[in-house]
Amino acid sequence: MAYLTPMKVGLIQTRTPADQTAALAHVLPLVREAAAEGATFIATPEGSNILQKDRAKLFPALKSLEDDPFVQGMRAAAKELGVWMLIGSALVKRQDGKCANRAVLIDPAGAVTATYDKLHMFDVDLPTGETARESESYEPGDRAVRADAGEAKLGLTICYDLRFPALYRALALAGAEVMTIPAAFTRPTGAAHWEILMRARAIETGAFVLAPAQGGFHEDGRGTWGHTLAVGPWGEVLGHLDHDEPGVLVVDLDLGAAAKARRAIPALANARAFTGPETGREGPA
Repeated sequence: MAYLTPMKVGLIQTRTPADQTAALAHVLPLVREAAAEGATFIATPEGSNILQKDRAKLFPALKSLEDDPFVQGMRAAAKELGVWMLIGSALVKRQDGKCANRAVLIDPAGAVTATYDKLHMFDVDLPTGETARESESYEPGDRAVRADAGEAKLGLTICYDLRFPALYRALALAGAEVMTIPAAFTRPTGAAHWEILMRARAIETGAFVLAPAQGGFHEDGRGTWGHTLAVGPWGEVLGHLDHDEPGVLVVDLDLGAAAKARRAIPALANARAFTGPETGREGPA
């Protein structure tokens, strides 16, 4: 497929408050800044609508996707600005009463065209003593999602998904050329692993990686890494924010570069099925 023009994307770095209405007021000026710089696809980080680690305060505050004022405000902004919008994730209440960490893709008419619920829950005990049990708050998703935003073929993922390369391989085999990895990375793991893992996922799949991030110290007491990043299919850094303050990163994507990288290193096509070493199960084709 021939791509006529580069795709200009805007990645938003936020420090999301503990309230959806305040979060919308926080992010809208950044979204407008990205659109004013020519971005036609704008993505926000994980937990863009609310960050509150106190579950006793979080659960009563969560709303359905349809009733969330942040989501509805972003739909209106996408329509007003005539842009594709990816809410990297919104923390929402499901119809069954459980909660989801959900990416939301919105078209330039303001319609929701795809959603993805985070597959991998961040349940960890870090060497710093910091612990997290995301599974105590959210129900994990059970499906990978490949979606289109104009000419861009997206693979939708969220934060901790980054550490599971089989997901990105599956998305690439399904045609994804742009992996979105919105995040709220911890500061210890961000300092150690953020850039190297993002570049590895790009190289392995011959795909762009777009990683809008939360940054700084939040109302609920958490600290996030920031350093929003865009990576090309050859593993090259296309742009980054070298800080944790709210801001905007705008980069151009030559979407044809993904096919070029995959022709040069056809790892997706060259992989072979295998057995073992201990389970006897077949590996991925």
